[in-house]
Amino acid sequence: MTTARLVVVTGATGRQGGATALRLLAAGRPVRALVRDTTSPAATALETAGAELVRGDFDDPSSLPVALEGAAALFAVPPVAFGPAGSDMEREFARGRALIDAAAAVGVEHVVFTGIASTPGRPGGSEGKRRIEDHLRERIRSVTVLRPVRFMSNYLGSAPIGLDGIAHGVHRHIFPPDEPAQIIAVEDIAEFAALAFDQPDRFAGRTLELAGDAPTPAEAVSAISEATGTAIRYEQITHAEAAALNPEIARVRERWAAGSRWHADVEALRVIHPGMRTLTDWLAESGATLLRKQLLETG
Repeated sequence: MTTARLVVVTGATGRQGGATALRLLAAGRPVRALVRDTTSPAATALETAGAELVRGDFDDPSSLPVALEGAAALFAVPPVAFGPAGSDMEREFARGRALIDAAAAVGVEHVVFTGIASTPGRPGGSEGKRRIEDHLRERIRSVTVLRPVRFMSNYLGSAPIGLDGIAHGVHRHIFPPDEPAQIIAVEDIAEFAALAFDQPDRFAGRTLELAGDAPTPAEAVSAISEATGTAIRYEQITHAEAAALNPEIARVRERWAAGSRWHADVEALRVIHPGMRTLTDWLAESGATLLRKQLLETG
């Protein structure tokens, strides 16, 4: 396999990384998927699609330079870390720094980093992501940062902690039911990544806050109900319920209630990527089929 235009994709067995790996492969670009387990179903599916698999572990920095050797570019999904108290920012930053330092050491030319959407006063969405972004810009010459909002595919979650997903006909979240909340399809994150890799001079140095639609939660469940033929209703969790789930969730709910919102410019993004999906588009394309299957399985 030629490595002249090779892109290494981290998080390749996850949503963003998987969508991006498949989008790049479809365009004929060689892809190396960095995974912890090359025998997992998601990894073998990528290999079947044409990706080269390589083992790598953010907690084992010595594994990363070999995984990145010969690559021209890197798609970096945030190496999240959690501890008993919630997000482990120091470990998250250590993982991100290890990946970036390995990329710099082997001469990776361009990195597309996907973090989380900003809110006023919180560039990069979180302290850990902001520190990783800063380190990335210090070490790599050509950098594109994507900051996506909540994924449309989150509706497919099983809601194990009582938040997001759909359980027993109810979608629960922190958002007020009648106020817009931005969302995006992971396939469109992949489209922006592909554009950045195809046109690095155009996208180098740019930070894009990404969203494709902004329905209210009530509008969203109405669209899902119509598309799936199953009645779904929305519930906003209370502050007490959020605190019982996780103190971080309660803090996010407080900031949102105080007006700290995502602020992607959807119309400007649509100029860059005219085919960007609305929720209705995503449901018609794949979401409704996947949701119907899940709703039949879970009730």
